[in-house]
Amino acid sequence: MFPGYQSDFLRTDPEFIERFDNFAFDEVIHQAELDDPTRFMVILAMLLGCQGIDEFTAMLPAALNFGLEAVKIKEVVYQAVAYLGIGRVFPFLKATNRALEDAGISLPLEPQTTTNSDEASRLRSGIEAQVGIFGENMVNFWQSGPQDSQHINRWLTSNCFGDYYTRKGLSAKERELITFCFLAAQGGAEPQLVSHAGANLRIGNDKDFLIPVISQGIPFIGYPRSLNALRCLRQAAQDAQGEQGEQDGAKSTSNPTNK
Repeated sequence: MFPGYQSDFLRTDPEFIERFDNFAFDEVIHQAELDDPTRFMVILAMLLGCQGIDEFTAMLPAALNFGLEAVKIKEVVYQAVAYLGIGRVFPFLKATNRALEDAGISLPLEPQTTTNSDEASRLRSGIEAQVGIFGENMVNFWQSGPQDSQHINRWLTSNCFGDYYTRKGLSAKERELITFCFLAAQGGAEPQLVSHAGANLRIGNDKDFLIPVISQGIPFIGYPRSLNALRCLRQAAQDAQGEQGEQDGAKSTSNPTNK
């Protein structure tokens, strides 16, 4: 996984590093069935969320080595700004640039934006992204809420979704996946985690996929936040099942052949 790399922990902490490496890079990998690029996308997003800059820096060469494209790594870092803020993402962006240039990759990478700086364009594209991920009930989200804070909902649509979710480089499913990882790893954002777990389920990242994602994160973010993420996922799955039941019930009631 780390060609040519010799950890100094083998000298200073041999018992610990042997046990950790066996768990993180053998037992967990065999249990959490993910393809290699997705596995490293999850690990990098989790490390951003928990602010593990040293481990993030160590994992970047391995991510490239296992086929996670440079453009995808950059998009993971860029989207983290919407969920962690530039204050927490800045050192990760610098570390990513160093790792890519050390790997012989020229910067900047090819542009991935699909919108311009015009607010109307960003807002319109953000609405389309929100509706595609969360459903038609998000059409007017940007102008909802109390008047004194309505601008924040507008920013969520035009900035968070219009500026980031509309970029190329990652699919909508990949963007929702890394958002789930950011929220799970940082903790304290349970309402948003349930919401985005539901969005993942809605666009095809099902429970059988997300449980291995959570499992893969355990060595990097620990058990409490992982178990919290699992609880939020189960709640979102239960909510989705309830909504589906209500829809099926409404169809059955409206069908005259059932009367």
